[in-house]
Amino acid sequence: MSERKQVYLAMSADVIHHGHINLIERASELGDITVGVLTDEAIASYKRFPLLPLPERMKIISNLKHVKKVVVQDTIDYEKNLRLLKPDYVAHGDDWREGIQQQVRSKVIKVLAEWGGELVEFPYTVDANIDRLRREVETRGMLPEVRRGRLCQLLKIKPLVRIMEAHNGLTGLIVENASVVKEDRIERFDGIWVSSLCDSTAKGKPDIELVDLTSRMNTINDILEVTTKPIILDGDTGGLPEHFAYTVRTLEREGVSAIIIEDKIGPKKNSLFGTDVEQTQDSIESFCHKIRVGKDALRSREFMIIARIESLILKKGMDDALARARAYIEAGASGIMIHSKEKSPAEVFEFCEKYQEFGSDVPLVVVPTTYNSVTEDEFEKRGVRIVIYANHLIRSAFPAMMKTARTILEHRRSLEADEFCMPIKEILTLIPGSE
Repeated sequence: MSERKQVYLAMSADVIHHGHINLIERASELGDITVGVLTDEAIASYKRFPLLPLPERMKIISNLKHVKKVVVQDTIDYEKNLRLLKPDYVAHGDDWREGIQQQVRSKVIKVLAEWGGELVEFPYTVDANIDRLRREVETRGMLPEVRRGRLCQLLKIKPLVRIMEAHNGLTGLIVENASVVKEDRIERFDGIWVSSLCDSTAKGKPDIELVDLTSRMNTINDILEVTTKPIILDGDTGGLPEHFAYTVRTLEREGVSAIIIEDKIGPKKNSLFGTDVEQTQDSIESFCHKIRVGKDALRSREFMIIARIESLILKKGMDDALARARAYIEAGASGIMIHSKEKSPAEVFEFCEKYQEFGSDVPLVVVPTTYNSVTEDEFEKRGVRIVIYANHLIRSAFPAMMKTARTILEHRRSLEADEFCMPIKEILTLIPGSE
């Protein structure tokens, strides 16, 4: 009797529906099935955060009829598992011939060809009920109690979390949907940074804490309504401790994941001005008190209060920055952000190295606006857990819009501006419900 052929297919197995069962049944006609279950990180890299953790999803798949073996697939790229298993066939729906997984498909075909393996594609199951189920699952990610804990979950499964600035619903959608396909993975942003600078600028107001919490919550809600990714709020100084407690409760209730507050007092001055303008750093004792007040106000474990250290900005020295980091951690800070306006990353790298000597598992955050030549890999090697791109969407939007406006003024018509503008149909496609 001839030996059965070996079939491999990969699944997230987060929500099993009859389309998945159809695929498994059809694939079983080819031979014995091994299913590669994607890790939490792999799923989060190209679509929504998984509802169920990996062990539970593997158990579900292992109990399905026709499945002979279950293994872990730790990226959306199949190569590692294919070379290990050398299956005769890879089975998949034909829906990946276009879109974000097209390059993954091409690589599967190339690797299989090395030993005469074959990709077998079955018609994708088109069903309104499946589409409705998918939308309901995605909508669940917008619920406050679900979204609030996403940042903590990401920190558990990813070595480095990538955050991008958004200042309204449209830029929130850009952060939500932007992706780049690399050879073995899909790169996406993990979360959204709501910057006080960008929020103020988008409203045409100076970045001096003029925009109050009510107005900032309007911006946050606009973003919350159209996205599912975790949100970190730039909380400036946090205000008076008594006020900060209410801010924390408001954000926690709305589903925001974290707030970052800086250890300065007095009238707001943007940190990138450094010592060119008068800025006063809060005392360690006072800022620790504010952290403790915020922590005491919390009603959940997931919400993070991250302390931003301004010592390097204000030329107070490395020892002061490290002393503050230790004190803020002892006060209960959920994370430490070290800030610098130098173009060289040297002082940030030094801080990172000495921070690791603490032996603390409190995440370290950086905002590489000025020292932007540093790659995420370099930060990861130095123990950084969160990288925030703090103002790039608004900085890129302004010159583009000004160019369009000037072009129309120059030509007294809009024809010449078309090359700078996104087609209306694409905008309608980007925004759900516009069709």
